[in-house]
Amino acid sequence: MIGEHVIRNGELIKAEEAVVPVTLREVQYCFCTYESLRVLGGKIVHLDDHLERLRNSCEGIGLTHPFSYSDISAWVFQLIEADSIQDATMKILVYGGPQAMCFVMAGKLLAYPDSFYQEGVGVILYHGERLLPSCKTGNLLLNYMAVEEAKRQGCFEAILVDRDGEALEGTRSNFYGFRGGRLYTAADRQVLLGVTRSRVLKAAAEMGIEVVFQAPSENDLVRGVYDECFISATSMGAMPVRRLGSLEFHGPFTRTNGICALVRSWELDENN
Repeated sequence: MIGEHVIRNGELIKAEEAVVPVTLREVQYCFCTYESLRVLGGKIVHLDDHLERLRNSCEGIGLTHPFSYSDISAWVFQLIEADSIQDATMKILVYGGPQAMCFVMAGKLLAYPDSFYQEGVGVILYHGERLLPSCKTGNLLLNYMAVEEAKRQGCFEAILVDRDGEALEGTRSNFYGFRGGRLYTAADRQVLLGVTRSRVLKAAAEMGIEVVFQAPSENDLVRGVYDECFISATSMGAMPVRRLGSLEFHGPFTRTNGICALVRSWELDENN
């Protein structure tokens, strides 16, 4: 956490008071949705898009709550002002149920070394499928297990492979592969519709890259059919993959870094 405060249901409270009652069924079952946003220079990146996805996630799992999205937006700005926040990762967390709760809190801005973009990162393939993939929920056990296995293997991220052998998305990222000059990624219905993903696809279009909405298969990935892969998320923009299992991708990662540069350039541009 950074700053002294958290907002709970519209009330500015001390951070240590931001707790949830473990006796609530909704807390025990992690019946919640969330969003993570970037704050840069005191300005919020793509706030409307994040609030829209929060709304969609709540509707997708039947989570009703009394908080208006204009109120939640105002609370984000309220916290920024109260703690004079300049650069941060802001989290909005909503629990459902008769005692619905909404928290807005700020943590240290997630940032990664330049080497991650210049040299790429390692990822593993992990067999497992997220429940309700289009919703950003608190059901994160699979994500936790997968990324911990990635860490044990000295890697940064795990790419989830479904029962059909398709590499859909990372535990905290979307996944893409270049093949024959085209960019391949899973269909919208199969994955979380990332706020950054939408910008990645727009950047690809501006660079004249054809996008094919077909998830790379595990077999094709391990056979080396793809000549460049990358992941994307709010915190990382677009980040190249250097190693996937025993397969090595060799830079320079010109296309991925070109996409990343465009995505980052749009972060405080309300027209993008």
